[in-house]
Amino acid sequence: MAINSVLGPIDVSDLGTTLIHEHLGIGWNGWEMDYKDFDRKKDGARVTKRLKEIRELGIKSIVDPCPMELGRDPVFAAEMSDASGVQVVVATGLYNDALGIPLHFRYMDVDGIAEVYVKEIEDGIGKTGIKAGIIKTACGGIHGVTPPGGGIKDVEIKCLRAAARASKATGTPILCHNDEFEPMGRETLDVFDEEKVDFNKVLIGHACGVGDMRYYFEMLDRGAWIGFDRFGIEAIASDKMRLASLMGLLAVGYDRIMLSHDSVECWRGRDTGILDSMIAASPNWNMAHISRNILPQMRKMGVSQATIDKLMIDNPRSYFDAPKGKAKAKPAAKAKGKR
Repeated sequence: MAINSVLGPIDVSDLGTTLIHEHLGIGWNGWEMDYKDFDRKKDGARVTKRLKEIRELGIKSIVDPCPMELGRDPVFAAEMSDASGVQVVVATGLYNDALGIPLHFRYMDVDGIAEVYVKEIEDGIGKTGIKAGIIKTACGGIHGVTPPGGGIKDVEIKCLRAAARASKATGTPILCHNDEFEPMGRETLDVFDEEKVDFNKVLIGHACGVGDMRYYFEMLDRGAWIGFDRFGIEAIASDKMRLASLMGLLAVGYDRIMLSHDSVECWRGRDTGILDSMIAASPNWNMAHISRNILPQMRKMGVSQATIDKLMIDNPRSYFDAPKGKAKAKPAAKAKGKR
């Protein structure tokens, strides 16, 4: 099966070691109306350096699920991929009610939004010719940035349904943002179940900061993937907690998990400082952290290289390579001996 990357289709077998959720650059909704853009040459050189660093550490591909309205720049992603040799997959899809979904899309119906998603997957984003390879959805906010207690919004449900229909039409997987302190994974899967989506194409993201085994079991038992995809963001949850949850899941036979950082390498428009406290409390929040620090800790804890390869190579392949149609996978068999 071919996956849309920013430099053209790649075979799923060539995906290699993959970070499933990283951002080459984002801009808060409205950044394009600010006269101050990012320095494409200077920031591009820095991003290229980081990508070359992770390539030397064995990372072959990254997924950048930046939604349409948060500074997504497929041309910049293609430039960075070409300069670094790292394969990059970009997204179609909209963000959450609190920080995204422009008015134009709020007034559209489900099928209209789905049509836009399908167009970006099959024909390309705008006039770039660069095709999206994943669909982004988002429910809830960002801890410390948006107020709590909002619950899942009607407009977010509409975008979930659009993502489901686009996934069914194209076979493209869906990656879902969640607030760790008010996770909406259950509600998200309920909507997708109504739309008869293949749960093997659904990744419930930002699960690693939840720390609730009941939540994890429910997502995994329903056949979805979960993302332990914010390693390094100590301001939200400690990596010790993330590792404890991950080791517990592996110990009882659950391995439908993918790893990443949700790092942001540069900002579109001026830096508004909204995440300064989060960044200051998270000195290891970058795309090299898992390779340099987390995987060595996992090996010391007894996790085998075969299990690490499953989390970082086999699982992304299976996620992208799932056949069309509705299917529910069973949890992995219980581990025997060394994980």
